[in-house]
Amino acid sequence: MTELDSLWSKMLDEAAAKSLHLGQSDIAEYLRLKAANDTIRSIGVGWLMDTVIEIAGQLSRDHAVLVIEREEPHSFAHGNSNMAGSLLRVSYGVRCLTLEAGWTRTPRDGIMHGHTLAFARISHFGLLKKGAEFRLVHSETLPQWLDKTGNTVDSSELRRHLDMLLDK
Repeated sequence: MTELDSLWSKMLDEAAAKSLHLGQSDIAEYLRLKAANDTIRSIGVGWLMDTVIEIAGQLSRDHAVLVIEREEPHSFAHGNSNMAGSLLRVSYGVRCLTLEAGWTRTPRDGIMHGHTLAFARISHFGLLKKGAEFRLVHSETLPQWLDKTGNTVDSSELRRHLDMLLDK
């Protein structure tokens, strides 16, 4: 969690407490839900980034020229919305895999559609059709990342993208 995320979480908690004190329980409940969803979003994006870093780290043992770079904070467009989150680049020579993941933080950023908690995009430099988009959603047990067809995104799907980077 970045320093900005931590400050934002603290501000939401304080606003919820103030709303409750003023008898505005509906506002307090909304702010608690927002804080809970932001925690889920942060953990979900963290898992996605950490998993790609872990797989790339394992692959770098056999491919010494594999370069892993992470940028935070990062913002990117998705439709008419602005996503705030993280950027991860994995480079192999002139090839590059980019992973962007985040969510709308403020009303000015836009809205998340279709019960989506967070959004992620994998891009392959020069191979536009090989990219993928994922969305983090609530499920019956735990939140999960889904691809465009509704399939669960797991570490094997992320590994598949890294194998494409290495042309395996």
